Amino acid sequence: MTSVNEGTGEPGRPLAPVPPGERGATRIADRVVAKVAAQAAREALGVLPTRAAAPHANVVVRHAGTPTPEERYAASIRVHLELDYPTDIGARCRAVRRRVAERVGALVGMDVPEVAVQVERLHLAPGHGVAKGRTR
Repeated sequence: MTSVNEGTGEPGRPLAPVPPGERGATRIADRVVAKVAAQAAREALGVLPTRAAAPHANVVVRHAGTPTPEERYAASIRVHLELDYPTDIGARCRAVRRRVAERVGALVGMDVPEVAVQVERLHLAPGHGVAKGRTR
């Protein structure tokens, strides 16, 4: 297989590497990172209570340190979710933090130094401690 020089169309000459400053940049919108984080939270939680809203996330993206030719970005993420009750709230929140950090890092390529999980509501599991009729 022969290569073609980009400028002249001459076969056989390899392409010269493009310097890092001339390659351009890819910018990923905060809302895209938020969608990735929300999906990762859903994956970590598994089955949600029937009345629970799907997790959603707020994201702030900033430069991580000094800009270099290979700029790194960091995403601070806050995930809002609802859980069933009774459950181990701490363990479920840890699982969400870990999954969100892993998925955002892998799919978006950003550092995730902070994932805050905010539990908005607890839903009592059906049939668990629910009194039927009047209670005195």
